[in-house]
Amino acid sequence: MWSPPHSVPGELEARERISSLRSTIAHHDHLYYQDDAPELSDADYDGLMLELRWLESHYPELLTADSPTQRVSGAPIGAFEPITHQLPMLSLNNGFEDDDIVQFDRRVREGLELEQVEYSVEPKFDGLAVSLIYEHGVFTLGATRGDGSTGENITHNLKTVRDIPLRIRSHDLFDSSPARLEVRGELLMFREDFLKLNAQQLEHGAKVFANPRNAAAGSVRQLDPTIAARRPLRFFAYGLGACDWTGSSVTSPQTHAELLERVKAWGFPVTVLRKVVIGVDGLRGFYESVYRQRAELPFDIDGVVYKVNRFDQQARLGFVARAPRFAIAHKYPPEEAITHILDIEVQVGRTGAITPVARLAPVNVGGVVVTNATLHNEDEILRKDVRVGDTVVVRRAGDVIPEVVRVLPESQSRADRPAAFSLVTSCPVCGSPVAKLEGETIARCTGSTVVCPAQRKQALIHFASRRAMNIDGLGEKLIEQLVDTGIIHTPADFYQLTAATLESMERMGVKSAQNLIEAIEQSRKTTLARFVYALGIRHVGEASAKQLAAYFGSLDALMQASDERLLEVQDVGPVMSASIRTFFAGEVEQTWIKQLRERGVCWPESEPRYANESEEDAQHPLKGWQFVLTGTLPTLSRDAATEAIEALGGKVTGSVSKKTSIVVAGESAGSKLDKAQSLGIEVWDETQFVAKIEELKNSAKSILLQGEEDV
Repeated sequence: MWSPPHSVPGELEARERISSLRSTIAHHDHLYYQDDAPELSDADYDGLMLELRWLESHYPELLTADSPTQRVSGAPIGAFEPITHQLPMLSLNNGFEDDDIVQFDRRVREGLELEQVEYSVEPKFDGLAVSLIYEHGVFTLGATRGDGSTGENITHNLKTVRDIPLRIRSHDLFDSSPARLEVRGELLMFREDFLKLNAQQLEHGAKVFANPRNAAAGSVRQLDPTIAARRPLRFFAYGLGACDWTGSSVTSPQTHAELLERVKAWGFPVTVLRKVVIGVDGLRGFYESVYRQRAELPFDIDGVVYKVNRFDQQARLGFVARAPRFAIAHKYPPEEAITHILDIEVQVGRTGAITPVARLAPVNVGGVVVTNATLHNEDEILRKDVRVGDTVVVRRAGDVIPEVVRVLPESQSRADRPAAFSLVTSCPVCGSPVAKLEGETIARCTGSTVVCPAQRKQALIHFASRRAMNIDGLGEKLIEQLVDTGIIHTPADFYQLTAATLESMERMGVKSAQNLIEAIEQSRKTTLARFVYALGIRHVGEASAKQLAAYFGSLDALMQASDERLLEVQDVGPVMSASIRTFFAGEVEQTWIKQLRERGVCWPESEPRYANESEEDAQHPLKGWQFVLTGTLPTLSRDAATEAIEALGGKVTGSVSKKTSIVVAGESAGSKLDKAQSLGIEVWDETQFVAKIEELKNSAKSILLQGEEDV
């Protein structure tokens, strides 16, 4: 074991030794935590760390943020700072059946006009997505995914994870990283480490975690980094975010597979299960191969991920809503377990939906202890003939929501156990009549949020949720207390809460109450999209709320919108339109909105898109036109042609249909040209296309100049 020398070395000697020690320790960290091939004993490793700490204590000016001694440092933070991602951390669309993957591959091939596509494939970790920012090679910021746009600053905890390098390693091939590098990956806990952690928690009478994912998420959201440091967290990189390659001696990678190799060379753990495959058969083979290994893997996965390998092809395919078109998660079937039903109860949701719920004997399903499971609706429970006392198969739908799959055959008679569920005619909470609308399978309480406490609670929980008003700390249990005690009746009441009132609630201390008041105060300033989503309008999800906010620009314009105007918004159909108009016509809903505005809830607003409709249409003469590009154009790249169309308001799609306006065809146009001709769709070559685009551009520019002269 190392022991301090009798004299302190000079600054130059200390500087050189500190640099050498940091490099040596980083090397052995990589061998131990990533390669599982340690070359030093624990005592020798500890000796290196002791010597480094001793030198840094005598030369504090040489201490840097990327030193191994700084993995656990600093006092606990007061709260998590919100971090806006420079590039959103998008979620992936899911595929569950083989046909989902066949259709995904078909859409990709048609969009790229290729017979076969090369994919990069890897496991889908069941952990917590995080973003790591490096400035000139040094780790400076770490954040959670959050809602995809905004996460939380957890740098203090991520520095304790040994898999995450504090400084990027140099490499012969990639000796210069970008000036700004964002590495994205998954934070998780190995199963063996999870079991040891829970054993320790039990021994100390502390909380036991339900599964490795919850343990990892709970560990990284600690205000005190020393707690996270004691938790066995792991990290795997799977991609890059926003990077600045200015001044780098290497170019940016051209494929996802190349990217992962480069990330690995920089010192980040990358899964060894990654591959590059061709076509849908390659995807199927990888899916089956990893599925056979799933139980033996040291960590939990819930599927595999397929990504188009080439980045230029990814760019051509683009995105839809909150997910990329070039990638998909192929989920494995949910794990199942057998238990028995103790009771059947009814829950009332935010929109009044009546949902029967089975109370179960506790059972572990896919690493989570399940005590409740949905029976979906009245028709479903009667079809399955589920009764109290039945032995049933339970699974986590989408690996998240527990559900009763089927009743198992039993030797015992059911004669003494008649059907335990009959059609609900009145709300079990408020007594209002229950009705089932035509064409719906779900029965609903007809009482409003004013009449029905159950609907009121769920509406308030939704209003405060992360993707809505994002009031951190205002959880389900606390809202139930506030409603049951009569303190809260409407969302506007949140903005009149005081710290003293909150301190009187169960499990609310002085600090927690003050933090919640601050979170409520911060939520007063929001966006129109978040506010519309928070209102909980039936059929209006997060993506629809964004579309409505962008189109109407202001809440008043949306509230006064006609059915015809609503139907102009992308993805808004007759059902959603009717629901929006019904919501804003309600006296209760109007009162809620008025009170929220009076209590300072606000957001930036703009003119609606249709305010200057004639000018907008004149500047975008291809608005409403759909183009399909096929074959190779003589001089124009596909990206340049697409940009020219979109600049004039048009849209480029990947397949020919009756909605297609024009097909622009080049050499080797293939089946899309044949289909266009069979449908009688007009076809242009490059010369016609360029001439028409120039004509429309000049026309739009002339109108714009005329408008400026009028002003």
